Amino acid sequence: MAQVWKCSGLRWSGDGPVLVWDGGRQSALPRGKRVAFGVVDGGVRTCVGARGHPCPVRAVVSGRSTGARCEQCARLDRAHSVAADTIADDPRPYHVYLAWFGPGMVKVGITAVERGSARLLEQGAVCFSWLGAGPLMAARRTEELLRAALVVPDRIPYAEKRAVRSALPATDAERVTEIEELYECAVALDDWPESLSREPCQPVDHVGVFGLQRLPTAFGEVVELVPGGTVSGELVAAAGPDLHIAAGARGIVVLDTRLMTGWELCPGPGAGDGCTVPLKEFKEEAGVQDGLF
Repeated sequence: MAQVWKCSGLRWSGDGPVLVWDGGRQSALPRGKRVAFGVVDGGVRTCVGARGHPCPVRAVVSGRSTGARCEQCARLDRAHSVAADTIADDPRPYHVYLAWFGPGMVKVGITAVERGSARLLEQGAVCFSWLGAGPLMAARRTEELLRAALVVPDRIPYAEKRAVRSALPATDAERVTEIEELYECAVALDDWPESLSREPCQPVDHVGVFGLQRLPTAFGEVVELVPGGTVSGELVAAAGPDLHIAAGARGIVVLDTRLMTGWELCPGPGAGDGCTVPLKEFKEEAGVQDGLF
């Protein structure tokens, strides 16, 4: 029987993206690398557990879930989570940031200062800038201030991020314009918490890190893995949890690596590229109508 592994997810390090496997093994994902794996035939997807603990009942979870957790483990995972706003006593300092994912898509968020820019890489932020740093609750209040006063969201759906990656502005100066404009509006607001120190606007661009220069338009995305299914092709780009893979004659397909967790995976086909898992094709944008008839 071929060796099998369980994926723990995609992580971003200073050297780029890596797939992490149960047991600690890692697979670096440099652009140009061939990605090829199969799902064990007859297998099921099991819950990945919560906060470092295995699922007590090894519950079967949906193939389309990006969380790969059963209801009980999902509640436990969010019971002590900054992202879910369920803790207020974290003593670590936090950054408030503005992140840009494409034209018209800017969000505000917070991340622990000790994590550096890892959170922005994990989200697939094309560019970002810090706004300030301070205690957790001060960072939270600032985030809420921007959401209310400037109508800036704290989440951008991944489907929207994927839809624009191949059509981003060509220069970093164009890509950071919205962040710079929003930064000026943000620092002009009253009611900033006194304990939050403001930081200068110094946008960081991730287009080169992700490999988004001249990225071909993807024809579709993987919606779930299935027993016996395979994915194989050359890695063209990686942004956040997403891999853009040249998978055969049809072109680029996007694989959200969160769909890999919980499955037993084995080596893919030795030759030939393609996908034998369910795909969702992207719809072409409708043309602009120049008249009523």
